[in-house]
Amino acid sequence: MAGAGAANLLAPAVLFFALGALAGWLKSDLTIPDQVAKTLALYLMLCIGFKGGAEAAASGLSQDLIAAGGLGLGLSFATPFAAYIVLKAFGVLDRLTAAATAAHYGSVSVVTFAAGTEYLRAVEVEFGGYMAAVLALMETPAILAALIIAGARSQKAETRLRPTLWREVFLNGAAVVLIGSFVIGAITGERGMARLDVFVGPLFQGALCLFLLDMGLVASRRLAEAPRLDWRLIAFAIAWPLLSAAAALGASAALGLSLGDATLMAVLAASASYIAAPAAMRIALPKADAGIYLSLSLGVTFPFNLLIGIPLYHAAGRLVFGG
Repeated sequence: MAGAGAANLLAPAVLFFALGALAGWLKSDLTIPDQVAKTLALYLMLCIGFKGGAEAAASGLSQDLIAAGGLGLGLSFATPFAAYIVLKAFGVLDRLTAAATAAHYGSVSVVTFAAGTEYLRAVEVEFGGYMAAVLALMETPAILAALIIAGARSQKAETRLRPTLWREVFLNGAAVVLIGSFVIGAITGERGMARLDVFVGPLFQGALCLFLLDMGLVASRRLAEAPRLDWRLIAFAIAWPLLSAAAALGASAALGLSLGDATLMAVLAASASYIAAPAAMRIALPKADAGIYLSLSLGVTFPFNLLIGIPLYHAAGRLVFGG
């Protein structure tokens, strides 16, 4: 799996992030207009939401999907609140950056999930196809949780739940596109996928490369203006996935999921988003420091999960399930 992990690290999208980071570090005049970056972000969220809805429609409402989907939704929504408390306790992040970072660790990484499925195939462990739908379900709740954290913490305690806060949470542009696209994908199913196949399929990788190129530029330039990453944040980016994976494995066993499905649930819980969450946070919390949350999620957690985490979560799953 180390070879597969290295191959994922050398994927075009990740290398374009590295190119953007290098260009920013070398003080290149390379720039991507802000409106273009926002358009790319909205496009990526539309694709993720739509494809996830189509996957959910194809899987149907089986008992396993309901159990795994409910667990995934719960983990995705609850994780940012716990992660925010830990991150703020370090005393090195402002409120918005801590909320945005917490969103990344509640949301999920598509590439990490894909690597997890390939690992399970390589070791001949079966898993349900519906886990792709669970992946889609776990994209949005963490983003909504982060917006609740950011909005609630900026208001007085007695007005935290006033209608304007909920309007900001559920009618925020990022949330509307993600949730709306998921619903449309679920309604149209295979017929909709057939009509939008090129738009949400082949074009996605190119847009992702451009988006991550911009994210690399943003991350390196903001990091250059800020102090070095605190060692506690780096430790968090490694320890938090381990804790999340352990919680997911325990809950999966209690729900009666298979070893393969439980392993993928652990992979999802341990992963950190570098597509949906950065895109949403760029729109919803533009004052949050992208140099922090992108460096942690893509620079630390992502390679850790690909090279070490996935086989470790599977080994832990074998211990839990006695396999």
